[in-house]
Amino acid sequence: MILNNPVVLAQVAEAVDAYEAALMANDVEALDGAFWASPHTVRLGVSENLYGFDEIAAFRVGRAGGSPPRTRLRTEITTFGDDFAIANVEFRRDGADKIGRQSQTWIRTPEGWKVASAHVSLMQSGADQRLASPEEKR
Repeated sequence: MILNNPVVLAQVAEAVDAYEAALMANDVEALDGAFWASPHTVRLGVSENLYGFDEIAAFRVGRAGGSPPRTRLRTEITTFGDDFAIANVEFRRDGADKIGRQSQTWIRTPEGWKVASAHVSLMQSGADQRLASPEEKR
């Protein structure tokens, strides 16, 4: 198995960037398109647990205004072979102090790279919130 094949890494980085752009634009169609359309897909959010693509899609439609605006502080992507990757994003919601964390498991499907599992959380107040330095931002 090849770890971080540059070609695969670039493909996944492009998918992660496209997801972030869709998230900030509240492009529900693109967000749904980024997720694997399967009952096995999971998204655990800050205040919701969603099991299966249908629950995830219903959540997005019902979410007024979309995701709060945020700034990515750091993105780490690791690819395993040609068809599996993990992306971790550290972010801060605009106007907030808490650091947010997002992890996504990406799989290559016949339709392209899709999120099979995602988790979003916010660090608790008073936690040791490590901030990414400008050199670490990607």
